[in-house]
Order: sequence, then C-alpha cells, then structure tokens
Amino acid sequence: MKSRFGLPIIGALVLTACVTINVYFPAAEAKEAAREFVEKVIDENPPAGDDGGMAFVQPRSHGPAFDPWMLVGIGSAHAQSQPDINIRTPAIQAIQSRMEARFNSILRPAFDSGALGFTNDGMVVVRDAAKLQLKDRVVVNNAVADDNRDRKAVYREIAVANGHPEWESQIRRVFAAQWIESARSGWWYQDTSGAWKQK
Repeated sequence: MKSRFGLPIIGALVLTACVTINVYFPAAEAKEAAREFVEKVIDENPPAGDDGGMAFVQPRSHGPAFDPWMLVGIGSAHAQSQPDINIRTPAIQAIQSRMEARFNSILRPAFDSGALGFTNDGMVVVRDAAKLQLKDRVVVNNAVADDNRDRKAVYREIAVANGHPEWESQIRRVFAAQWIESARSGWWYQDTSGAWKQK
C-alpha cells in the first residue's frame, strides 16, 4: 500500500534542500587592506608609534535582507554576512616586513631612477637596466626576484588566511591596482594595455 504522505514529504525535502551559499568577494574591504599593506611597504616616513601591524578591516554592518523564498523553505545561507580581510597573521606580517626592508634599502632608489616599474599584474620588473649602475644590477635583479616571490606569496596567504583560497586572483588584481595607485611621482607603471607610463 502506497503512503499518502510520500509525495508531500519528498516535496518538502526537495524544497528545504535548495539552499545556496552566497560567498561574495569583499572588494571594498580588500582595497582598504591593500592600501594599508602597500603604504606600509613603500612609506619612507612611517608614522611615530606605528606598531607595524595590520588590523582587521571591518566593513559597515548590514542587517539580513528579507528573502521571500524563505516563506516556502528555500533560503540563502550567507556564509559571510560580514566579511573581514585579515592581513594580521604571522606569515603575512613576516612577508610585509621583508618587503618593507627590501623596498627601503634597494628598490626605492631603483624606482626613483626610473629603472623599475610596477606591472599591471602586481609584480615589479626592471624596466630600464641602463638606469642602473653596472655594480648595482645584480643586487637589484636579485631584489626584484625576491620581491616578486614575496608578492605571489602574500596574495596567496591573504586569500588562505581569510578562508577563501579561490580569492587569490582577485586579491592579486586589487593589489596590482593599489601598487600603481600608491606609486610616487616619477615612478613607472604599466597601464591595463601593458604600456609604460610615468606618474
């Protein structure tokens, strides 16, 4: 004998199983985190009392939105209703410290001379080796290679630290734009087409 309740039970299970996970990339928070990180690395004169650490970037709080599908058992599970971009982990801070030291001791003079430039994908390249003295070329090339390794590592670490390794490419794009935005007057950078421009 067939149960009269079979179909309604199956229907209810199907409806309640229709839950979507909305995990969005918090672009505004990532941009603010990138700005803090980049400015700390390239700032010649860090503010007095700076503890060298990066805080969480807290977004504005928004209440949960009403979802009419909730009335029939279909809801959206918001995995991150209030996303943070955490850039205060030991791994990220270690990378940042290395980058800051390298930038101040080796890379800044090479940027000032026009030898180096920021690429449109978040890296650094020797744009014009003729602007470097022969005796400095090996040191600068090695520093550029080390810095690019750290850049790749920090984009990955930030994504992983925030529980979303799949955000790595988005983090990298945000940082790429921020390095260029924070570039000082006279420094070179690539625009989106790959052409070199000077700030």
